[in-house]
Amino acid sequence: MTVRSGSRMDEGAYVLITGASSGIGAELALLYAARGRPLVLWGRNAERLENVAVRARSLGVTVHTRILDLSDGAAAIEALRQDDDSHPIDIAILAAGLGDMRRGSDVVERAEDVLHLGLVNYATPSAMAAAAAERMATRGRGHIVLISSVAAFHALPFAAAYSGSKAGLKRFAEAQQMALAPLGIGVTLVSPGFVDTPMSRRVVGAKPFLQTAPAAARRIARAVDRNRPHLVFPFVFSVLRLVDTLMPWPFKRRILSAIKADQMD
Repeated sequence: MTVRSGSRMDEGAYVLITGASSGIGAELALLYAARGRPLVLWGRNAERLENVAVRARSLGVTVHTRILDLSDGAAAIEALRQDDDSHPIDIAILAAGLGDMRRGSDVVERAEDVLHLGLVNYATPSAMAAAAAERMATRGRGHIVLISSVAAFHALPFAAAYSGSKAGLKRFAEAQQMALAPLGIGVTLVSPGFVDTPMSRRVVGAKPFLQTAPAAARRIARAVDRNRPHLVFPFVFSVLRLVDTLMPWPFKRRILSAIKADQMD
C-alpha cells in the first residue's frame, strides 16, 4: 500500500473506490477529489492506479492506494478492515467488476471463467459490503454502493456467468438495504447499461444507449447524495425491465435465445 498526502481534509470522510484504475471507478475518484474528499483507491494495475491517484492529489486531497486482486475475497476483507482502521471509510463504492461472455467459437462457458466472475462480481463485493457495514454500524453512518448491471434483469444464454453474478449482487444489495436502513447506513444499487469503458470496448457489436464514464460517475454520485436505493440508467432500461416482468416466459426465452453476442480477447 502506498500513501501520499494532499493539503485538505486529510482526516475522516474517506471514500473507498475499488476498480479505481480505469473506467467508472477512475472517474468517481476524480469527481470526489474535486469535492475535497480524501480517497482510498484500489485497483489491479499499479501504473494506471497511480496515474489516477496523481490526478486526484493535484486537486489537493489525500490519496491512499492499494493493489489487490478481488478474486481473493479473504484478502479483500482483511484489506478493507486495515484501511478502515487507518482511514475511516464514509462511502464505500465497490465498482470493480469483470465482464465476460461465451465466445462465438465456444460451445459453453469455461468453468474457470464462471468461478472467477462469481468471485469478483458477486462474492467479494458482497463480503466487502458486509465488512464495511460492520464498521459503519459502530459509527452510525455511512453509505455503500454496489455496481450491478442491467444484465442482472435478464437470463442471457451467452453470458450466464456475468448476468448471474450481477443478479446475485442485485439481490444482496436489496436485502442489505433493508437490513442497514435502521442503522443509519445507506445502500445504493447501480444498474448501468453500456458505459464506454475498457470492459465494454471488448464487446463486438452494437452497444445501444452507450454512456460515457464521466456521465455515469456523475449519475452515481448524485444517487449517493440523494440516498437512492436503486439507480438504473439510461432510463430506457427501466422501461425494458418493466416489459421483461410482464412478458410471458416462452416469449422471453425465444427473444433471449435469438440474441447473438461476442467479444474480443
